[in-house]
Amino acid sequence: MKNFIQRAITGLIFVAVLIGCIIGSPLSFGLLFSIISAMATAEFCNLMNKHEGVCVNRNICVLGSVSLFLCFFYYGMNPAQTGIFIPYLIITIYLMVSELYLKKKHPLNSLAYAMLSQIYVGLPFALLNVLAFHSNGWDSVSEYQFILPLSIFAFNWINDTGAYCTGMLLGKHPLFKRISPKKSWEGSIGGAVFSISGAFALAYFFPIMSTAAWVGMGLTVVVFGTWGDLTESLMKRHLGIKDSGNILPGHGGMLDRFDSAIMAIPAAVVYLYLISLF
Repeated sequence: MKNFIQRAITGLIFVAVLIGCIIGSPLSFGLLFSIISAMATAEFCNLMNKHEGVCVNRNICVLGSVSLFLCFFYYGMNPAQTGIFIPYLIITIYLMVSELYLKKKHPLNSLAYAMLSQIYVGLPFALLNVLAFHSNGWDSVSEYQFILPLSIFAFNWINDTGAYCTGMLLGKHPLFKRISPKKSWEGSIGGAVFSISGAFALAYFFPIMSTAAWVGMGLTVVVFGTWGDLTESLMKRHLGIKDSGNILPGHGGMLDRFDSAIMAIPAAVVYLYLISLF
């Protein structure tokens, strides 16, 4: 019972801070996800450094992820300022060149995991800015719209709740038994149905897209969010750990809380780009 109360309180605070900062202003949005990106990258590097022969430069990887987020953030507000990405390119070059001089036993392993920290953690959080900022051209002022980045997390929460309830009641057929035995096909379908309902609500209150486009967005987040969850479960199973960290009492680490979003965010960006072509 104590653990349930702890999880509930932590979850409510976490959701309140996330929603408040996304809705609040571009500044609060940028500050929050810069911090989250840094914490998630540090957590990832700590996990990878548990591998024998791996020694990732955690501080430089964290600096890289935060720099990438801020580059996209500034670029989102000022689309004409492409030179803002130069600092991140310098950090990336440093990550590669430094391995020539560190004389590690397995330099390719360290380099591979360092670059993975940027692709797996840094890039998805940076792409939130693509969802948040919109402009009509290279020389126009961008407009901050909180609903698209917020919808990623809303769909994930709705899907998780729907999948849990449906899975508890009807779950019989494992979705991916080798990696996550508790997930079921019935639960996944139930989560998708709940998410479609959420898409209709978002289409009603935020008609920036058609109802069909919102439904497609919801299904995209559900499918890729589930794969993101399974990907992190695969990583944790390989490492032999239950949680990626303990920064959120009762909920584990940052990667545990954002595992679904890490894959859902890039997928949502691709989806929105594709529907804009038609």
